[in-house]
Amino acid sequence: MNPLQVAKNSNKDLLQGFTHYSAEQQNRYDEIWDNVPLWSVLTDNVKLSGDQIAIKDDVREFTFKQLLAEADRIAARLLQDKLIQGDRVVLQMSNTCDFAISFFSVQRAGLVPIMALPAHGIAEIRHFIDISQAKGYICDGGKDSICIAEYLEQHSNSITHIYTAVPHTKYRSLTGIGNTPFTPPKIDPDTPAIFLVSGGTTGLPKLIPRTHNDYLFNIKSCVQASNISAKDTYLAVLPAAHNFTLGCPGILGALSLGGKVVFSNEAGPDYCFELIEQNGITATALVPALAQIWTEAAEWEEANISSLRLIQVGGSKLSYSDAIDIQHVFPNALQQVFGMAEGLIACTRIGDDPETIAAKQGCPISQWDEIRIVDSEGNQVANGEEGELLTRGPYTLRGYYRAPEHNLRSFTDDGFYRSGDKVRIDENQYISVTGRIKDIVNRSGECIATDEIEEHLLSHPEIAQVAVVPVPDKHLGERIGVALICKDESLTLQDLRRFLQTKQLASFKMPDELNIVYSLPKTAVGKIDKKKVPGPDGKPWMFHELN
Repeated sequence: MNPLQVAKNSNKDLLQGFTHYSAEQQNRYDEIWDNVPLWSVLTDNVKLSGDQIAIKDDVREFTFKQLLAEADRIAARLLQDKLIQGDRVVLQMSNTCDFAISFFSVQRAGLVPIMALPAHGIAEIRHFIDISQAKGYICDGGKDSICIAEYLEQHSNSITHIYTAVPHTKYRSLTGIGNTPFTPPKIDPDTPAIFLVSGGTTGLPKLIPRTHNDYLFNIKSCVQASNISAKDTYLAVLPAAHNFTLGCPGILGALSLGGKVVFSNEAGPDYCFELIEQNGITATALVPALAQIWTEAAEWEEANISSLRLIQVGGSKLSYSDAIDIQHVFPNALQQVFGMAEGLIACTRIGDDPETIAAKQGCPISQWDEIRIVDSEGNQVANGEEGELLTRGPYTLRGYYRAPEHNLRSFTDDGFYRSGDKVRIDENQYISVTGRIKDIVNRSGECIATDEIEEHLLSHPEIAQVAVVPVPDKHLGERIGVALICKDESLTLQDLRRFLQTKQLASFKMPDELNIVYSLPKTAVGKIDKKKVPGPDGKPWMFHELN
């Protein structure tokens, strides 16, 4: 079989389980999509800003020309190693220049990265690979990722290539690769460019296919809504693989205009404020808990952070009082962002009045976004009334990857995505988030499916019944509460955490509180009534005052 035919077959395999836009949507969106590969955010600026610094971390920095050259060296190696256009590759990297280099090398080779977070454990990585039949795993070479690599080597039927960003005695290294003539393969911009990872609203996380066209539109629209320009220096402090940090407008948004990206694996204000002063950082994205810490620290930290003009806060709802405090300490810098890896992004705008920025989560970034707010029967409600947010648009998916049963529940017949968020919308299309319908805990911006944790805990020999619920928390947004009936009343929170660690779950899914009970409240149909599940003080956990 010739190489061209092999590539076609690989792309055909990629598209199995991928839901295309409807013909009607495709026709409408063709006029606003750019129809170029996602990697054009880099190559367009090599021509314009090639000798300017594109990325920087604690150790290294690369100009746009150097970043492209390094990415292309690795891309050539990936194809020489017999990976084929359309093959899926799990990318699990920390916040360093190696993230950007690896990301663009995979893109330039025509491979499709699955954007795993550093905190994802073997259970999640194995799940992503099982769904996608990924052939490659690229990691930074740290202790945790090498453990995952060793597991995949022994237990995965599809993984054939394992790479580390640093030299390793056992696995292929992405360093020290020589120059090889390289031409990127031709890309169909309506096919998946990346797989983002859902928060996991039911069970393990789902894979979110984002095409070259839709993700470029996402980036471009976020750039406009945030007033990002070539003069900006963006600090990537949240995980780089997260949609918020990657493309809203994030790393790719800054690079798309010839701006600079500074990577940090440290999120604390003592470290990041020094980075802001040293690099003239102008923009960053934070979750509410981190924004609160930065706001408090600004009172005593001595670094000059006056260059910071844009602080995006999202991932979970920012409280009104914290939004007021942030605006007091960082005048005119706060932008609330409400969105989802599945698509829709809404945000406040720089220049909105302080009350709007404090009280609302924002309006859609694109006039092409379609929104419905519906009641429990699916009927559209009037402006100002609470309901579930449904959305459809040129950068919102039409289906999770290879998840047909889940898609039946998650989408309407006419292609609107059921977000599971309870919201109100005003006459100016500004959204206020009021709660959730889906059963998740939003802990520091990570959406965690409660049923995934419950399923694992029920496999514990001493546990008879269990309920995992969100507990309001001032710093984390929500923490993970576990109420259970068990045979052994000496079971402790640490016992539960150690047990879940044996299940190889991500660290951010570990419970924060435990309450052992003799019975759990039930609804009229016999299901556990999570709204009434008691905390240690006997009061319903979900309605505790913020701590």
